[in-house]
Parts: sequence; structure tokens; C-alpha cells
Amino acid sequence: MSSNKKYWKSVEELNEESSVVETLQQKEFAEEIPVEDFLGDKSSLEDSKTSRRDFLKYVGFSTAAASLAACEGPVTKSIPYVVQPERIVPGIANFYASTIADGFDFASVLVKTREGRPIKIENNDLSKFKGGANARVHASVLSLYDTKRVKRPMIEGRNVSWEEFDRQVKSELENVNGEIVLLTQTFASPSTTKLIEEFSSKYGNVRHVVYDTVSEDAALNAFQAKYGTRALPNYDFSKVKTVVGVGADFLADWQGGGFDSAYAKTRIPKNGKMSRHIQFESNMSLTGANADKRVPVKPSQQKAVLAALKSYVSGSSSTSELPAKIDDAVVKAARQLRKAGSGAVVACGIPDMEAQMWALEINEALGSKVMDTSNARMIRQGNASEVAKLVKDMNNGSVGALLIAGLNPVHTLPNSKEFTEGLSKVGTVVDFTMRADETSKLSKYVAATPHYLESWGDIQFSEKSFSLMQPTIRPLFDTRQFQDSLLKWSDNSASYLEYIQETWSAGFGGKSWSEALHDGVFEAQSPVAVSATAEAAGATGVTSTFEQDLQGDGFELTLYTNTAIGDGQQFNNPWLQEMPDPLTRASWDNYITMSRADAEALGVFNENVANGGLNGSYVNVSVGDTVVKQVPVYILPGQAKGSVGLALGYGRKAGIQEEMQTGVNAYPLYKDFRSVQKVQIEKAAGVHEFACVQLHNTLMGRGDIIKETSLEVFNTKDAHVWNKTPEVSLNHQETPVTSPEVDIWDSFDRSTGPHFNLSIDLNACTGCGACVIACHSENNVPVVGKEEVRKSRDMHWLRIDRYFSSEDTFGDDLEKKENINGLGGSLSEFGELEEPADNPQVIFQPVMCQHCNHAPCETVCPVAATSHGRQGQNQMIYNRCVGTRYCANNCPYKVRRFNWFNYAQNDEFDYHMNNDLGRMVLNPDVTVRSRGVMEKCSMCIQKTQATILEAKREGRTIKDGEFQTACSAACDKGAMVFGDVNNEDSQILEKKNDDRMYHLLEYLGTKPNVMYQTKVRNTTEA
Repeated sequence: MSSNKKYWKSVEELNEESSVVETLQQKEFAEEIPVEDFLGDKSSLEDSKTSRRDFLKYVGFSTAAASLAACEGPVTKSIPYVVQPERIVPGIANFYASTIADGFDFASVLVKTREGRPIKIENNDLSKFKGGANARVHASVLSLYDTKRVKRPMIEGRNVSWEEFDRQVKSELENVNGEIVLLTQTFASPSTTKLIEEFSSKYGNVRHVVYDTVSEDAALNAFQAKYGTRALPNYDFSKVKTVVGVGADFLADWQGGGFDSAYAKTRIPKNGKMSRHIQFESNMSLTGANADKRVPVKPSQQKAVLAALKSYVSGSSSTSELPAKIDDAVVKAARQLRKAGSGAVVACGIPDMEAQMWALEINEALGSKVMDTSNARMIRQGNASEVAKLVKDMNNGSVGALLIAGLNPVHTLPNSKEFTEGLSKVGTVVDFTMRADETSKLSKYVAATPHYLESWGDIQFSEKSFSLMQPTIRPLFDTRQFQDSLLKWSDNSASYLEYIQETWSAGFGGKSWSEALHDGVFEAQSPVAVSATAEAAGATGVTSTFEQDLQGDGFELTLYTNTAIGDGQQFNNPWLQEMPDPLTRASWDNYITMSRADAEALGVFNENVANGGLNGSYVNVSVGDTVVKQVPVYILPGQAKGSVGLALGYGRKAGIQEEMQTGVNAYPLYKDFRSVQKVQIEKAAGVHEFACVQLHNTLMGRGDIIKETSLEVFNTKDAHVWNKTPEVSLNHQETPVTSPEVDIWDSFDRSTGPHFNLSIDLNACTGCGACVIACHSENNVPVVGKEEVRKSRDMHWLRIDRYFSSEDTFGDDLEKKENINGLGGSLSEFGELEEPADNPQVIFQPVMCQHCNHAPCETVCPVAATSHGRQGQNQMIYNRCVGTRYCANNCPYKVRRFNWFNYAQNDEFDYHMNNDLGRMVLNPDVTVRSRGVMEKCSMCIQKTQATILEAKREGRTIKDGEFQTACSAACDKGAMVFGDVNNEDSQILEKKNDDRMYHLLEYLGTKPNVMYQTKVRNTTEA
């Protein structure tokens, strides 16, 4: 039962006659390697006098295996400190608590510094705010070293001193003709709110407008109308028994995000119980992919689903005109909610105030303890109606000065043209920015602002939860915070740090300043409410045009933010650009996602070419008179018919490195700040080349990759039924592969010292990708660019494979397989199991080097570059590696990466490793690999050894949980557990002995030190 489904990573795999799939199965790298270009011809090599190393380059694996063999790494001279800073000890990391609050991502973090350089972001476990560090937060340390940052203040494009800058701006503000408007991101900062009030009292005619690039306006208006505060409800998904999502991607960026770690806690079966998740949505989202039951519905149907849900929950009959199949799913979902009672919650992502009010009312009717309105979230405060009013006021000439902070409205506003025209009519425009973006190019005054790792601040996550921001490095450039400028222009001589301390003079929730700064977080004794900035739109007598706006012919577009780029603030970050999307597995692009049926009707296609690369058609997308041209199409199973999806945040040009100017700008389609639009789509000329890793490093054609079962089977059947151990033939007897009798290896002695294992729980993994970026950061993994990714040369040490199954539900798949009778039935119905479903189930599986105790790679290396360590790791000795790639060919898991080029200090790969500033992020504990060297996951051996040495120095034993890899530390969901299995009290040993534990491709007998926990789905209907 554990292997009763056919899984596939790409639709191309289901084509039995595909030469592409056949080629990739037989040959990992489909392109011929131009060996002669690198090594010269055979005759010249035979005549030359070569060293042993050169000889091995040539004869290692015919000529092809020696391609691009390792060059000796360059020698760099180190100059010691003349006067060593007191707190910096070479080789020892320092950690500082801080906070990221860029208006889109909010999280309390720990910042790892080495020799005064921030090099990595970690989770701050002391924070009670339900929100860990996502992939963008982990990558934000690289944005500190962005060469495109604005380095000093400018007036009309010329560099000036801050003294001259202050003098001119202050003079203009004091003599302004009209209103002074502060257009800012959501700061969620009590001290900043107080400072703006003081600034307003000095200059009199001042208005503060808050603009969220990706708006939660409907939810804010609904909450404000119902509870009187412009905020968002708080949700604790660790208390959930049943959750129903309607258009809400709450495992990603819905209402500020940060709900996934609590959600994951309820997804691991304990005592025979786990939560039940039902999702109604249009796009195949991260949340829908993790649901027990996913129902594809068009955006225009989502409000009707919510209305019917409201009726059914209250016990009344529904008059919905939904299709019978969808209405039946709604009835069952309502029954499930009523059964769960206070453990139930409805999450609504519909951009409509009335719908958001209904969701609040449903949760109140259920008595949901998951939704908390007494400790509202403050991390979204934007007001769309005020932004619209500002644009009108700018164009009618009533705005005399505009101060823009943390925003790029010329690029992100849907009515950007109107805003740009209005900007030319404003006398004084000051842009506080980190980079020379589209807005700063049209601003007279450009105030260079620091990165959050160079800044002070106080952040209010919710009415009770607060966090402090502190600098972890001195400003790299001549920058100044927005708040310091307001203080200067308000004639306040205090620094912003002193102003924060003064604001919190009453104390930090019972902590001193030093304690609060050390912990990074503190809790208020009672809620600290922020007054509403304006009347909620339509608060009295809620009106809605949502349904009318979606009527007529055409497609229904859902705009979303993906896990890598978000709203686009870190668009110049190569780590994020190269991070594959969890669902499409494409990087370096945004695209229209479309169902197969709609694609066929429109005549657009996706196809895999000979080297495994994915190509696709272009379309033009229009809303009214607004047209976004040449948008590539990605055909995604699970997309609701009649609907399409497109990611925001792409298409930036100004202040962006040329290599990273990718994708199309979708913000012009974001009319009235609504994520759902009626659009017209027409096929355009041309073929787009995707950088999609869908078929790369594939395990296809092998069994026992994924094991899954239902909660009912999990509770009622023995483990050998749903997690059967593979068997091999021994003397014609089927024998478990784990038996010593079928083992031809001499086992290593693991009785002394630590023996490291890593457990990955498929139930807790949401596919968010935070582990991928954390691995990049910790291990100096290079970025190779779009063209190289397309050639299957991405260097990720850790990948998250995404698998689709062929049936809508687990039960349907199982039932069809078990009821197949006869040859005719088997031929036709097994064929149906190989067809891509319109609504497939999805599983995410992180895969890295499995650190096999019986490693196939170790036996084939001619120079012993890969060997087995006493602690269980499969180790790589880079100086010995000559690039034969035998190990990669012999690895069944396809987790080893080959350095085809030098990716550091190479103009062909002009990313962060090619400039002095970007290389400041490199971890000095990990080698930067050279061309021709094979590399892969090391189980972060530098981290485990540091933990051992620290405990030895302190003369103590190591506690369970101290050992961490970059990926396990980044995973706040508990999907990855790392530790020493020789510790009898360790969590990792408990995971190893769990009935759900299995090894990837266990029948091969490689005995990995990485294990997986069987996926369990709660398919039980109430």
C-alpha cells in the first residue's frame, strides 16, 4: 500500500514515447561536453609530460569525465588586525537579535556575524509572534551587500553631504506651498508613529498615508468596521482541528504570513489524530498543495462558496447556484467545521470587504479559539482609498511636498502613470530609498537609507508582541534612517536610538533595555492599540462590486506573491532569483499559470526539448486598456479551468543588475488593489525558454520514493501494511533489505562518539524553501544564472522535489488500482493512472546527500576524494577531487553537483561572488569550491564540529537539540530534525524508531543516514 500510486514530476514523464525522458533516464547530462576546448586534443596530451593529477584528468572516465577538471584554487594573502576589536575573536561567531520589517516581511531574527560581518540569518526562538524566517528573510543578509544600493544622499542626481541635503529640504518644507504628505510603507513602529505626529505638529499641514504594495485593504476594512481598529485578526493554527481556506494562501504571504509553523504542528499524527484541511482556490498554491482536500474553483465562485459555507454553518439552507460537485464539497466542509467547533477556523483571501466580514462572522459563530481578535496583528496598515485620494490631490496641485519612505510607487502602483504625472506637479519630492529605483529617478531629493541590519527600530507585530531592531554592522555607506531625518527636520537633536529609548521609558514589558535588546523581543502587559488612521471604506452598509467585476467573457486572473520574490523588494537578490518555485519548479521568471484544457483551447503549449529544458508559448494579458505583453505560459495541473495566475514583484529594471532584470511587471493589472481581475488573453508570437528544474536530477523510474497513507489506514492497520520494508531474494526467499544476511558490506563501528542522522517529516514539510536559502547562506553555494540552470547545472545542495499523483484523492487512486480486473481493464485503467489529473494531489520531498553508510559513490572514486567519516557523514575532500564524476553517475539520489566553471570572481557569473562587497557574505568556515570539483551536502560538518568543540571547551555533555544543520535550524515547522542517534534520549532516535520512518530507495541497501517519515493524509469526512 505504500507504493500504490504513480508519482510524476512533469507531464512529460507521462509520455511513453518521449525521447527527452528516455535520454535523461540514461544520461544525466544530455549535452555533449566540449572536452577538446578545455584539455586539448588527444595527440598533444599523449606527447606531453603530465603529472599524476593530469593523467587522472585524462583517463578517469574516457575523455568526457575529465572535462573542466579542477584547477588549483587561488591563494589569497590575509592581513591581521593592527588593533583587534575587543568583541571580535577570529573564528568565533557572534549572534545578535534583530528584526526585519520592510513593509512586507516581518520577523524576529538572530543575525550571525563573523569578524564583524553579518553572514547568516537564523530564527529567534524567543519570539512568541507566530512567524519564523521565510526564504526571503534568510536571503535578506545578501541584500545588505547589494552593489546597486544608493551610497549617499543626492540632489538632482549629484552627490551631496547630509548637511547640504538637510539645509535644502528643511528650507523647502518650511516654505512649502500646499500640503506635506508622508507616503510610507507599514512601519508598525510605535516610536515612528509618535515621531510622525511630532513632525506633523511642527509643520502643521502634514498628512500620513500608509501604502502596502500588496494590499490587505478588504480584510483591514472589515476588521476595522467590526472591531474598531485598523488591524488584522491573529490566528494560532496550532489550536486548529479543521481549517477551511477560501482563496487564502495562508502557508505563504496571506495577511503577512507566518502561520505555517503553527499549522505544521497539527499535521503530524499524534495519538491517532491530526488536523483536517480543506481548500477552495483557483491557483494551485502552497496551501492548496498541502491540503487534505483541495477543490478548484474560479475566483468568481469563491464568494458564493463562502456564502454557502456561512449558511450551512449557521444551520440554514443555502440558495447557492454552485455546481453540484462544489456545493457537495461545501456541505461536507461545513459539517466538518461544526464538528470541530472552537477548533475550527475559516481563512478568507477574497479581496472583498463583504466576504471578509462573512469570514469573521463564521469564525465568531463557531466560537473559534484559533482566531484571536484581542491581540490583533499590526503588520499591515495600508489604506487603498487614501492612496487613491493622494494621487488625485497630487494631480490637482494641492500637495506641495511628498516624502516617500520604503516604497517604489512608480513601479508598483496600478495607476503608475497617474502617479508619475502627479509627481511632476509636486514642488518637493524626497525619496528615502536603498536603491536608485524608478521612483528615485523622478525625485529631486534622494535620501540614501540603510539596510535593516544597519538600523535601529522598534516593531509592533501585534497589540501585545513587540520586537527590537539593532544594527549588526556599521553602515557600509553614507546612509541615514528615515526616522533620523525626521528628527533633524523637527529640530530634535536626539538620535533615533535615544528616541526609541525615550519612547519606551516606562519599560519593555518588565524587561530592562539591555534584556529586551539581548532577547530581541518583549511582550506588553496589556494590549497597546494603535488608533485607526481613517474610516473604513464602506463601513456603514457594506457594499460590494466583486461579483459584477468578474462578469463577462474572458479569464479570471488571480495575482499572487511567490515564496522567492514576494512583493519584489529583494528583486536584485540572486539567491532568490535562482530559488525554484515550489510548485512549478521554475526560477528566474514569472508566468501565467493555466490549466491544460484552457491551454489547448487557446493553442498555447509547453514542451521539453532535448536537453530537458522547458519551452512555452507567450500570451498578451489585458485589463481594460492596460496590456502586459509577452507573458510566458506555464501549464500547471490543478489550476481551476477558466482561471489563470500571475506573480507580482517581477519586471523591475531601474537599480537592478542586468542579469536579474527578469519577468514582467504585473502591478499594472492590480487595478483598485484587487488581486482578482477579469482579463483578456491572446496568444502572442515567440517561444519562451524557462529555467525549470522539473526534470533535473530525477529519480523517475524508481519505486519507494514517496510513501503515503490515509489517517484511517494509519490508525487501523499494522505498519508493515502501509510502510512495508522492501525485500530482496536470498536463496529464493524474500528477505527484508535491512537484514544483515543480505548485506555484503563490512559495517562501520558507530558505538563511540556521535553518529548523525537527519529526519524529514513529509507531513510537516510545506515546501516553503527556507531550508534551500539557509543552505546557500551557510555553505557558500554559488549562483549559476538562468542559462546554466536551464542546462541542469544548478548547484543547490538541497532541492525540494515536488510530486503530483494522478488521481484527485488518495481514496480514488487506491480504489481504482484495487478494482482493476482482467487484462483489458488493467491496460486501460492503469493507463488512466498515468494521465495528469485536473486536480492532482501534491507532495513535497526535500532531498540532499543521503550520507549512506554503504555509499555507492565512495567505492568508485579513483582518488578517494569522497570517503566516510566516523560520525556518519559522507565527506568530500575538495583538494583530492579531479572531477571524474564517477560518484555522480553512481549516486542513485542525484544529489552531487559539479562545478563546471569557477563561479567566484568570474565575469561570466556576475553575481555576489564576483564583487568584493558581495563576497562579504561568504562563510569563512566553508571552502569556496573551484572549477572541476564535485560538491554536495556535508551535513554542515562545520556546525557539528563547532558544537563538539564548544562543549569540550566548557567541559560538558552536548544536550539534545544542540546539533543543527543549516536546513534543520531554518525549518521552524519541525519537518527536519537532526541529531546524534547514539544519544538514547534524543529526538532523532525517537524519529528513527517511529513506525512512519523509511529510507529513500531503501531496496538498494545503501543504508542512508537521512530518513523520511511517511506522509499521512486525513481523508476522513465528518
